[in-house]
Amino acid sequence: MMNTALNPTKTNRQTFLVCFLAALAGLLFGLDMGVIAGALPFIASEFQLSSHHQEMVVSVMMFGAALGALCSGPMSSSLGRRKSLLLGAILFVIGSVGCAFADGIIALTVFRFILGLAVGMASFTAPLYLSEIAPERIRGSMISLYQLMITIGIFAAFLSDTAFSTGGHWRWMLGIITFPALILFIGVLTLPESPRWLAMKDRHELAGKVLQLLRNSDKEAQDELNQIRESVKMKQRGWQLFRHNPNFRRSTYMGVLLQFMQQFTGMTVIMYYAPKIFEIAGFSTTHEQMWGTVIAGLTNVLATFIAIGLVDRWGRKPILKLGFAGMAVCMGILGYMFHSGITSPTEQYVAVIVLLIFITGFAMSAGPLIWVLCSEIQPLAGRDFGVTCSTMANWIANMIIGATFLTLIDTIGSPNTFWLYGALNLLCIVLTILFVPETKNISLENIERNLMRGKALRDIGLRSHDPRSEDPLTAH
Repeated sequence: MMNTALNPTKTNRQTFLVCFLAALAGLLFGLDMGVIAGALPFIASEFQLSSHHQEMVVSVMMFGAALGALCSGPMSSSLGRRKSLLLGAILFVIGSVGCAFADGIIALTVFRFILGLAVGMASFTAPLYLSEIAPERIRGSMISLYQLMITIGIFAAFLSDTAFSTGGHWRWMLGIITFPALILFIGVLTLPESPRWLAMKDRHELAGKVLQLLRNSDKEAQDELNQIRESVKMKQRGWQLFRHNPNFRRSTYMGVLLQFMQQFTGMTVIMYYAPKIFEIAGFSTTHEQMWGTVIAGLTNVLATFIAIGLVDRWGRKPILKLGFAGMAVCMGILGYMFHSGITSPTEQYVAVIVLLIFITGFAMSAGPLIWVLCSEIQPLAGRDFGVTCSTMANWIANMIIGATFLTLIDTIGSPNTFWLYGALNLLCIVLTILFVPETKNISLENIERNLMRGKALRDIGLRSHDPRSEDPLTAH
């Protein structure tokens, strides 16, 4: 190992570059989420799709994502984080090209499923990689960067959809994603492997070199490597740890709950069915609806900067409570407006403003911070399994939302649908108070020790004063 301290500025730049390249997976995630909103009306028209078939085109990607996330745990554990990201990039290319040339609903569904596999792999591997590569002082911001890239991807997809909508070119809407997928593949080729994964594979010397590259000094790198070595001494893994350690089961269940909380805010339906929602709000032309989605996407991007700026200053928990409260109020107002009827241009614009405030609440809170927490609360020996479960839960919940929104609108009506999501946001506030920990400025190893010693979930982010007093993985 080198004995000369690394230049802090150089090291920080290298860390940010690595994190940025990994977060590009979020850009592809967002592009594939957002593009269907604009393409769906034209696809439905060309292939004569019913509401049920439209829901299938939307939700099949989430089904693929759930399976992709399920496979990502074992794959990421055996191949490594970097190779898993590379495979995801390849699937993004295949799926995007296939969707662009689909000659019917069956082919489109198959390639949307392949895109789902890629999205599921990216949504598992990228936040996990970022949590393991970033120093604790900026870990929340770097994982939030992944969410920012998702929102930029959604916004870019909405812009692209609007540009191509004048001619109804839905194939271009879906196919243009091939180009950023190729950029992601090239970028991932330059990334180092996660030092924590390397340590799990007993490649401690290489793990040390990666840490030296990414930390401000040799001492900081060595101290972190020592902590990682302590964490990987116990060789329990995944399912075995889940079966035999009740504390690990708690963190796994917590990750699943967090992802359901994120999805049941109602943000997903706004991203997938934005033109439909603007139609409900009284904007009747395709031009108005598409530009409405662009404004929604831009708001989503800008509000995510709030999370990046505050997550490591205010903490995770206060921002979550504020976001859920704001979203609950907005859903209640939208439900009331749809119930009363939107008849004037003023009421239309008020509805849009409320919708944008809702998007802001999500983008500054549950959007990025749920991914941050899910990557932080799992112990190293079971992290692949725990993050697999939580990521799969995200996509199962996502699929449920995507496959039921139009049906809910048709059966219980728009007001009741939005009131339902408002009530779910209120429930999320209660769950946050009772169970969610504050992990700001706490190392992953410290969180793991508290979890494995049986502390209440909401307390596992408290700083431990005696880190070596017991082996955390043997504590029950």
